[in-house]
Order: sequence, then C-alpha cells, then structure tokens
Amino acid sequence: MEDSLLPKFEFYEQCINGYITKSRYPMSHVQLINEIEKETTTLNLGPTHPATHGVFQNILEVDGERIVSASPTIGYIHRAFEKLAEHRPFYQITPITDRLNYCSSPINNIGWHMTVEKLLGLETPKRVDYMRIIIMELARISDHLICNSILGVDTGAFTGFLYVMQEREKIYEIYEEICGARLTTNIGRIGGFERDFNEKSIAKIEAFLIRFPTVWKEFEALFNRNRIFMDRTIGVGAISAERALNYGFTGPNLRAAGVDYDVRVMNPYCSYEEFDFEIPIGQHGDTYDRFMVLNEEIWQSLRIIEQALAKMKKEPAGVYHADAPGIYLPKKEEVYNNMEALIYHFKIIMGEIDAPVGEVYHSVEGANGELGFYLISDGGRTPYRLHFRRPCFIYYQAYPEMVTGGLISDAIVTMSSLNVIAGELDA
Repeated sequence: MEDSLLPKFEFYEQCINGYITKSRYPMSHVQLINEIEKETTTLNLGPTHPATHGVFQNILEVDGERIVSASPTIGYIHRAFEKLAEHRPFYQITPITDRLNYCSSPINNIGWHMTVEKLLGLETPKRVDYMRIIIMELARISDHLICNSILGVDTGAFTGFLYVMQEREKIYEIYEEICGARLTTNIGRIGGFERDFNEKSIAKIEAFLIRFPTVWKEFEALFNRNRIFMDRTIGVGAISAERALNYGFTGPNLRAAGVDYDVRVMNPYCSYEEFDFEIPIGQHGDTYDRFMVLNEEIWQSLRIIEQALAKMKKEPAGVYHADAPGIYLPKKEEVYNNMEALIYHFKIIMGEIDAPVGEVYHSVEGANGELGFYLISDGGRTPYRLHFRRPCFIYYQAYPEMVTGGLISDAIVTMSSLNVIAGELDA
C-alpha cells in the first residue's frame, strides 16, 4: 500500500473497530466508509418566485437530489393586514381581503361581507345569495384553472396553461362587467352588490357555461391519463387523512386525502343548502389526487352556477342588496335629492356608524380551503380585533414533512398542487 494512503486507511480501521464494538448491527467496511464520507448540501429553494409559487423560502438539506430535511421561512411580503383592519371602518376592509388569495379574490370579499352581516344580524335577499354564489363559483373555477394548469407547467407541459388562460380571461371579463375590476375585484358591499347584474353580464355567464365544458374536457385529456404526468405526480407529496386533520387541513387538500369536509355542506351559507352538487374526494392525498379533485370540483362549480342562474331569474328583478339604510350606501341620485340619504351617505363614508358589541366567526369554502374571519367588536367604528384564518398558512406547516425523502423536482410539484398563495400565507 502506498504511504499516502496509510493514514486514511488506519483512520477507517479505527472507526470500524470502534463501531463494531458499540453497534448491535455492524456495517460492512464498504458501507461504513460510505457513511463516513457522505455529505449533505444546504440548498435555498426560494425566495425567488417562479419555482416556489410565491416569495417564500425553504432551506433544504439534500443528499444529492434527495431531500433530507426542509425548514420553511415566511414573512417576505407580510403586510400586517389584521393590524391594518383595526384602523379602518368595516366597509374599507374589503380591499384588504382582495390581497389574500388574489387568484379568487371575490370569495374573500364576500366572505368578509357575510362576517359583518352576521355581526349586524343583517339578512340578505335570496337573489343576492344566488348572485354571490355565481360569483364565488366563477372565482373557484378561475383559481383551480391557475393551480392545475401551472402544475402542468411544473411538470414540463406548457400547452394546457396557455389554453385555459383564455378561459380565465372570460371570467375576468364577467367580473369587469359587474364591478369594473378584474383581479383584485373589491366586488360587492356589506348587504349585497353595488349594482345589479346587467343583461350583458348575464349573457357572458351563459356563454361561458356553454363554451367552457368543451375546453375543460380537452384540458383533462392532456393530463388525466398522461403517463409522464402520472409518473411525476402519483405518490408524490402524499399525506394521510390523519396527518392532514392533525395539521388542520381543509378544502381540496383535505378532500384529496379522503375526508369529505366542505364548508358549503357542513355549515351552509348563501343558501348553498338548496343546491345539488357532489364533494369529490381522493384516496392517497398525493399530488395526483389533489389535481384530480380540483378537476372534478370545476365540474361541480359549473353545476352550481347553472342552478344559481336559474334560481336568480325566478326572483324579483332589480333586488341586489338588503334593505339597510344605515349600512348600505344609498344611490347617488337619492343622495343628491334626499336629505336622509345624504346623511346616511356621509355617515357611512366617514365611518361614523358604530357596530354592535359582539364576537363572531364566519367561514366560507375558499378555493383552497376554509377561509375564516374571526371578528371582535367593542361597539366602535372599526374592529377591535380581526383574525384571518388563511388555509395556506396551515398547509405550509406540513410542507417539510410532505417533501422529506423526495426529490427536489418533487418539492416543486408538491408546492404547486397545495396551491399555496404567498399573499394569503403572510397576510
């Protein structure tokens, strides 16, 4: 043996001898030498946006391509929404909710409005309920489109993303017709909507219901039985039903693990109890199951929109808000010509109407899980305390467990399928 190798060889011999005397299950010489020489690498996954789906960071310890451990870091875009809300009148908080899950912001808006209505004891007309359901289910479709098409991009398939983005634009055009905005919609008001659905917006909704099913079938044909896509997603980022419940999962990610919990069914709001739809569930809680659950939820949302549109047309036309003069802004022509309307307008705009003392929690089935608002009022003009229950914040706690043992490429598709939105995560 060469002299240069003697010190290293003697070191290995000492290690081996020491290990054998202490271990019940001694390794072979080759296994032990590999164990001694093995090194791991620390890798920053993020906080750059394109791969990690948001401005947040994961510090990975990797052995080659295999993830040994992961430590998530959040707070890069924390905007202190809850603290901001404590200094704003109730109706001015709606634009804050837009910036949570901005892929389906109308659900955030309407969820907040219903929370305040619950505090005020305000009931909305049935037609308002149906209008809200149409908007929320369109938002759910839009959100699921983004999630599943970008999951396709993360596995190397760009075509599906380009194709369905055209359909997302159709949904945004419906928003634009109803409220004038597209992404951060600030749609509706406490008590209803700021305007009625006009004929053009209804025509666009009906056209979407006719055209979109054909497009979605073609999208599913690209992915559902695609061997490459299945190999990249089946068994990847799996979580059991028990672990998902322990973490506090809700929404599609919980249903993919086999638990049929849906806020629209368990705690109905907006007259959802009148609608006929199914809750799709998976079995394994992996990336493929999450993808398939979202696909099927889009079909269920289409069913709900068709029913809501039919129900809305049976209600008296022109009813788009509750009869609550001290809460709902009067029409401009009334403000210009009626002293009482002018007084209400001034008091609402200036935030001079006190809310009752109370403590309420209201949740809606957001596109990516249970979105809840915990509101404490001390009788003032702003919330005493407001907490947003953001589903993404909960999913991200489980992310290290879900990616440990997998490959770096698996970490990307797992993140994508969880639909973690940075704006909602940090709040």
